[in-house]
Amino acid sequence: MLIILTGRFGFGASEQHPLGGNITRDMSSSSVGRRLVACLLNVSEARRKELVETVARAALYNNTGVRREGTTVLNIFNDHDYNRSVITIVATIDSIREAVLSACEKACALIDVGAHNGVHPCMGAVDLIPIYPLGEEVGVEDCAEEARAVAQGLTERVRGTSAFLFGWADSPLQRGLAQRRREMGWFKKTPDLQAIRPDVGPQPQNPFGLTGVGAGPYVMNCNVTIDTQDVAVGRSIAAALRESTPGGLPGVQVLALPHDGAVEIACNVESLKGGPTGPTPAGEPWPCFSIGGQPYCHVPASLIAARVAELAGRQGVGVKGTALVGFTPHECRGLAEVALSQRIAEFWKERGNIRM
Repeated sequence: MLIILTGRFGFGASEQHPLGGNITRDMSSSSVGRRLVACLLNVSEARRKELVETVARAALYNNTGVRREGTTVLNIFNDHDYNRSVITIVATIDSIREAVLSACEKACALIDVGAHNGVHPCMGAVDLIPIYPLGEEVGVEDCAEEARAVAQGLTERVRGTSAFLFGWADSPLQRGLAQRRREMGWFKKTPDLQAIRPDVGPQPQNPFGLTGVGAGPYVMNCNVTIDTQDVAVGRSIAAALRESTPGGLPGVQVLALPHDGAVEIACNVESLKGGPTGPTPAGEPWPCFSIGGQPYCHVPASLIAARVAELAGRQGVGVKGTALVGFTPHECRGLAEVALSQRIAEFWKERGNIRM
């Protein structure tokens, strides 16, 4: 099977980073690392890459071009068919709000969601703002507070924007992203903006649409491409994979979408409290980390790829490749520490110098 790791850097327990220094599984030595959070900012544009980079730079520099301390952009993932980009912003908990809001302001000035043309569902020019803790000194409520502040700040800075809250930010219900998206009509081909009641801001309207803002344990994106153009085959596989299906994979939310002449099984891989709940191919361990002393883990990409291959094979369909979009939590923190220690703001540009 072809495995393509998009933006994923596969360093071992204590390997030399090509830019200098070590990335280790034990990040406790870095005082900056202990305060880090990540935001995987999803914007509804990918075909104008210069525009997306402009949005990313807005997170890094103020209006006079001065760099924001304690902030880096690790990766920009663009998907032409989806017409969607994911910008991985990492900063200290004290800096993340201004970085994200500045990027959102720029995106709202440049992107009209009403003119969006892509196969991936979306409702906002800035479609999703999830905030994830990476460091030991960042707690659940810290991230929830920042997410709520970002939602409020966005609607104040960009008049006409609106937002719904999910995860830890959705107090006291703490509804998950998939549930909130269903409630907002995000999965509909043509959402009815007038029927939506946002949590923050006015009735959704173009060109801004509606933005999801929340916080929670780290969520990865793992996409498996199957060798067919039959979306119905993909949907049957997606249904079998979903956490909500008996025998499905825990923490996995799935869409099947046409992609580059094939079908992509696009998975959001949520982190779960506690230890692993099942085996993996070749006994590969489930990646684990902790938040406030509470252990979390997530299904490894290898298990998702193996399950998709099994389900597709039953229908006589092969697998073309697997892409892990972005990083695992350990990789995200480790690379951010390297970027910040060496004052590399636009880290995504260094990808060509790094073994992948």
